[in-house]
Amino acid sequence: MVLFNLSSDNAGPFILVGIPGLEHAHVWIGIPFCIIYMVAIVGNCILLYLILMERSLHEPMFFFLSMLAMTDLTLSTAGVPKTLSIFWLGAREITFPGCLTQMFFLHYSFVLDSAILMAMAFDRYVAICSPLRYNTILTPKTIIKIVVGISFRSFCIILPDVFLLTRLPFCRTRIIPHTYCEHIGVARLACADISINIWYGFCVPIMTVISDVILIAVSYTLILCAVFRLPSQEARQKALGTCGSHVCVILMFYTPAFFSILAHRFGHNVSRTFHIIFANLYIVIPPALNPIVYGVKTKQIREKVIILFSIKCTL
Repeated sequence: MVLFNLSSDNAGPFILVGIPGLEHAHVWIGIPFCIIYMVAIVGNCILLYLILMERSLHEPMFFFLSMLAMTDLTLSTAGVPKTLSIFWLGAREITFPGCLTQMFFLHYSFVLDSAILMAMAFDRYVAICSPLRYNTILTPKTIIKIVVGISFRSFCIILPDVFLLTRLPFCRTRIIPHTYCEHIGVARLACADISINIWYGFCVPIMTVISDVILIAVSYTLILCAVFRLPSQEARQKALGTCGSHVCVILMFYTPAFFSILAHRFGHNVSRTFHIIFANLYIVIPPALNPIVYGVKTKQIREKVIILFSIKCTL
């Protein structure tokens, strides 16, 4: 990350409370979080290993899937280790540059995850609606352009959040009632007008993600229209099967994400304890479930996982 030009008002550390009201249970709450995080690490690493080593998986869909796995690892690793250190070690302090860095990678991973799911929807659209032109449309050069484009877009969307926070003076409390730093939560501690932070931090990323959702919905509407025009039942089932895992991952990603975002901004009747627990589950459960869903629903990956573990069992 960049070196931040911090004023004296921003020099001190912040205090991450954890889950307010459940401090007595932090040690026990940390155990399932740690288990799920380890599942996410192991599952995504196995997925990346299989895609890297198996030539049969060197296709655009699996390239995007490997990118999704790396982004999921970034998302969970940006938040969970610090959360566990709060729960188990009482290490609640975080420096202002550390807080900004954590916030950047959490938000960047979220926006990039959304863009990757959009790219994967486009990949499935081309594969099913224009199968004969698949290799000519999604060439390696085109895939590189897509990856660079969505990565740069996500970076440009989230980077202003960092500078919007560095301009704020924090002369009141530095206690953050959360387990990790997020843009609006930190901005609300400032003793200055945060209208720009609220408008930019809410509208720009959300409108970007909503545009991704709309494009994904259009892609799958066209896919369904093409699938139901296929002549045989077997062909329809095969086409729907290739999209099944992707649809499950989309639902797992967007449903809790939008609930968490909207509850944080508008859910005044939602208890803070419930919101913080849900926000923590969001950054660890989808990364843990994504490789499992793809392993179960995608035939190529399922077969490679079985072969991988059968070889290890015979050793």
